Amino acid sequence: MVVPELRPWRAAGPQVRRLASAVRPRLARAAAAAGPRVARLAKAVRPRPAPRPRTARTWQYTAGAATAGLALAAGVVTVAGPWDANGQRTAERERAAALERPGGTDHGRSGTAAGGPRPAPSAAPVLTGLGGTDGAVGTTNDASGGKPFADVLGPLLDAPALGGTRTAAVVDVTTGKHLYATDAGKALTPASTTKIATAVAALSALGPDHRITTRAALEPDTGELVLVGGGDPTLTARAKSDGWASLRTLATGTAKALRARGIGEVTLSYDTTLYSGPAQHPIGVNENLAPVSALIADEGRTDDSVSGPATRVTDPAKDAAGKFAGFLADAGIKTTSPGTSKATTRAQTLATVSSPPLAALVERMLTNSDNDIAEALARQTALTSGEPADFAGGAKAVSARLTKLGLPMSGASFHDGSGLDRNDKLTAELLTALLVEAGNPERPGLRPVLTGLPVAGFTGTLARRYTDGASGVVRAKTGTLTGVNTLAGTVVDTDGHLLAFAFLASGTTNPLEAQAALDTTATALAACGCR
Repeated sequence: MVVPELRPWRAAGPQVRRLASAVRPRLARAAAAAGPRVARLAKAVRPRPAPRPRTARTWQYTAGAATAGLALAAGVVTVAGPWDANGQRTAERERAAALERPGGTDHGRSGTAAGGPRPAPSAAPVLTGLGGTDGAVGTTNDASGGKPFADVLGPLLDAPALGGTRTAAVVDVTTGKHLYATDAGKALTPASTTKIATAVAALSALGPDHRITTRAALEPDTGELVLVGGGDPTLTARAKSDGWASLRTLATGTAKALRARGIGEVTLSYDTTLYSGPAQHPIGVNENLAPVSALIADEGRTDDSVSGPATRVTDPAKDAAGKFAGFLADAGIKTTSPGTSKATTRAQTLATVSSPPLAALVERMLTNSDNDIAEALARQTALTSGEPADFAGGAKAVSARLTKLGLPMSGASFHDGSGLDRNDKLTAELLTALLVEAGNPERPGLRPVLTGLPVAGFTGTLARRYTDGASGVVRAKTGTLTGVNTLAGTVVDTDGHLLAFAFLASGTTNPLEAQAALDTTATALAACGCR
């Protein structure tokens, strides 16, 4: 059997090819054991017994992630289908290329820092760790000595840096067994881990292949051209679209259709009526979120950034329409200064552009903690659920979708899709249940929730964290507001089990110290051969 995940490794250089050769037999055995024997998968990736010191260096965790992560992926694909066919990939393939050059790898849209994790060692020590006698992988199993989860995690969650209130839950993703909980049913402000709920709701409501369309329509007999916003939060006006829907492409197609009709001049309007309610989030003007609009280009950013805080335009729709007018002019079509309007049912669509599949939008949202995408997906969920496409309608639709999935909703309260609203309340129990549901083989459409999680030391909001910890092993969504720090995601422990975890802390006073405490706890979970 040839495992597809190994093909990119062959082009990464002789050292990585030797690494692939060493790993391939384990992956083949793991894939063959999938299906009714998924419970045995951990044994296929467990390193050979060897002396184990108490700490592990970054590359040791990374080697474990490359083996366990790829083998688990092979098993799940066999059970659930090719769910990893679109959007953000797991880090292993790009990591293979990164082994041939210093400084990690730049994942582009995923937000990876080029100066992120330190370069891994050459292939020889890694191969020794994978199957040699020095016990490099899984070296920290003896740190817990098979202790109960409470004995390992409890003291770490009691760290003063985590403030006055903290809750936690750990669940085995494969079996659904609850392994650890402390006040797991207590609802706290989740910050950006709310996006996990938004992602599950949107994928459940719309499906992973759903695309959002922006169109240009001509009103007959009036010469009015209407740019109709469909709510695509990833529409771009930049010269390089990088796979996202392009406003320039839409203008080119529109100009061609107009010229075919003998039209060289139009009255330009733009339609944002798909969304309702206030465009401004209750937090007010904020660099983390543009006014929410059905028509927006490059998230209304006034610089060249693609993620993170940035100054935004005050009227995203007007800004996008102005750029569209400029592209039409470049194509030889004269326009008036654009104004607001609403396309009639008689309007003839001249050209369209569509977003990548919803799976890709979800992954970008989670990897970069993208608030603009989150609020757009909440509104898209509202539209398909028959709710108003505003903050309240989106929140109601998300809650209803999760309830329909049978998830533990006690204490949960939604007020937006991004988690910027401090009135949002979620429990550690719900967050882990969301992650377990995303790993359910019977719901492969939810898998982008797992594949989109930032990878420790590699991608998105975890790119600069864990560089001296469980790099490549922890995959988690971060959450940060003043006095609030959260972390929820998955980890492969030293026994090869895929665990879902959620840690929520409230009343924190130093965000960096709180983040470090959460990272330490997640690293301990990765190193924990707990029982």
